[in-house]
Amino acid sequence: METLTLTLTLTNYDHSFSILNYMKKAKWIILAITIAFAFVALWMINRAANQIRHSEEEKVRLWANAISQKNQLVNYTEDFFDQIYVDEHRKMKLYADLLVSFANPNLSTDVDFGLRYVNYIMDSSQTATIITDKDSIITSCRNIYGDSIDVTLIGKKLEGELLEEFSQNAPFHYKIWGMPMTLYYKESKIYTELRQVLNSLTESFLAEITNNSVFVPVIIVDSAKSKVLGFGNIQEVEFDTPQKLQRKLEKMRSENEPIVIKTFDNRIAYVFYEQTPLLRLLGWVPLLYLFIAAVLILVSYNLFRTAHTMEQNRIWVGLAKETAHQLGTPISSLLAWTEYLEGKTFDETYAKEIRKDLTRLETITHRFSKIGSVPELTESNVGEAINNAVNYLQSRSSKKVNFVINIPDEPMLAPLNTYLFEWVVENICKNAIDAMEGSGTFSVIASQDSHSIYIDLCDTGKGMSSHTQKHLFDSGFTTKQRGWGLGLSLAKRIIEEYHKGKIFLKYSIPGQGSVFRIILNKR
Repeated sequence: METLTLTLTLTNYDHSFSILNYMKKAKWIILAITIAFAFVALWMINRAANQIRHSEEEKVRLWANAISQKNQLVNYTEDFFDQIYVDEHRKMKLYADLLVSFANPNLSTDVDFGLRYVNYIMDSSQTATIITDKDSIITSCRNIYGDSIDVTLIGKKLEGELLEEFSQNAPFHYKIWGMPMTLYYKESKIYTELRQVLNSLTESFLAEITNNSVFVPVIIVDSAKSKVLGFGNIQEVEFDTPQKLQRKLEKMRSENEPIVIKTFDNRIAYVFYEQTPLLRLLGWVPLLYLFIAAVLILVSYNLFRTAHTMEQNRIWVGLAKETAHQLGTPISSLLAWTEYLEGKTFDETYAKEIRKDLTRLETITHRFSKIGSVPELTESNVGEAINNAVNYLQSRSSKKVNFVINIPDEPMLAPLNTYLFEWVVENICKNAIDAMEGSGTFSVIASQDSHSIYIDLCDTGKGMSSHTQKHLFDSGFTTKQRGWGLGLSLAKRIIEEYHKGKIFLKYSIPGQGSVFRIILNKR
C-alpha cells in the first residue's frame, strides 16, 4: 500500500514539474508577444510624431521662403520708388533748363510751344513747385494745394514751414533775363501716397515676421547684430542684456542661417529664428518612447518573474506538504509495530535501529511541514545541529569518505530552526558525497564573530562548470539523472527567507572540488 502511495506521489511530482516547465515557456512567449506589441505601438506613435515633426519643419521652411520672397518684393518696391524720385528730379531739371532757354534771346525757339510743353510736364507729374526771385518772393507756384496754379501764394515771401517743406530736395538756381530765380519742389502727391503705402507695407512685413502664424521664435536685429528691431514668440528676458543677446543669436544661428532683409529706410537687418516649441517637444519624443519601452519591458519582466516565482513557490509548498502527508501514514504504522515488537522476545538492537529510522522519518515530516509556513526560530547551538546532520550521514556513507569537522569549542548561538537547518547541511553533504563518487574528504569549517556565524562546507569532488554554477540554485535544475532540482533551491529558501542569512557557492574548481558558504546572523 505504501509503495503504491509513494509511486503516486512521484507521478504527481513529475506531472507538477511538467506543468511548471510548460508554464515557464508559455509565460516567456506571452512576455515576448507583449513586448512585440508594445514596440509596434510605440513605432506607430513615433512614426506619427515624426510626420508631425516633418510637417512642422516644412511649415517653418515655407515661412522662411515666404519671408525671403516678401523681402525681395519690398526691395523691388524700394528700387521702384528710387527710380520715381530720380525721374521727378530729372523733370524738375528739365523744367528749369526750359525756363532758362526761353529767356535766351539767341535761341530761335517757339516760346508758346515750349511753355505749353513745360506746363504739360508739370501738370502730368503733379509735382508741387515754387519759383522765387532773389528776395525769396514767390513769382510762380503749381500743385501746392491741388490746383495747377495757386495764385494766393504769388507775391508772398517763401519762409517758415512752407520753406522747410520745400527744402527737402535741393533747389535749382538759374537766371532769366539776368534776374536770379530759384526753383523749389517736393514729392508729388502720388509719390507721397505711394511712399506711405511702402512704409505701411514694410511695417506690416516686419510685424508679420515677428508675429507669424506658425509660432516661430524670431529676433530681428540691425546690421551690427547689437540692436533688436523686433521680436516675436519669445520672452524678452532671454535677450535683455548684450551678453544674453549674443548667446541667443549664436544658438539661433546654430539651428538656422539668418535671413537678410532691408528695412524701409534702406538699412540691412537680420532675421534670426529657431525651432518652434512644438518641434522642440517632438525632438524629445524618441527618447521618451525609449524610456517608456524600457520601463514597460522592466515592469513586464518583473511581473512575469514575480508570477513565475509565486507559482514555483506554490508548487514547492504543495509538493512538500504532500510528501509530509504521504509519509505520515507509514510512520504511524511503523511506530505501532515497534511498540508491539518491544514487548516481545526480540533483539533490542533491531528495535533501536528501527526507532532511529522512525525518528529520521519523523524529522523529515517536520521539515516538510515547515515549508510554506512561518517556522519558529529558537536560539540554538549551530555546532550541535551541524554534528547531528553530519553524524547521521557519516554512519550511512562509504568508509572511503573522510569527514572532517572543525567547529569552535565555545557555543555558536543563533536563532535557528534545527529541523530545517540540519536539512540544509544534509543536502549539501549528500551532493558532496555524490560529487566525490563515494571517495574523498568532506569538511565542515565553522567560525564566528560578534555579528555572524560562518560555515564552509568543502568537498574534494569533481567541481562544477560555469554553466552549472550559474543555475545552481534554480528550481528544477539538476545534473543528476534522477534528481528533481529541489535540494539547493529549498536550501536557499530556508537560509535566506526563513533565517535571513546567506548561502552561496564560494568557489568551485573542476577536478578539485567545491566550497559552499552559509552565513547566519546571531540576531
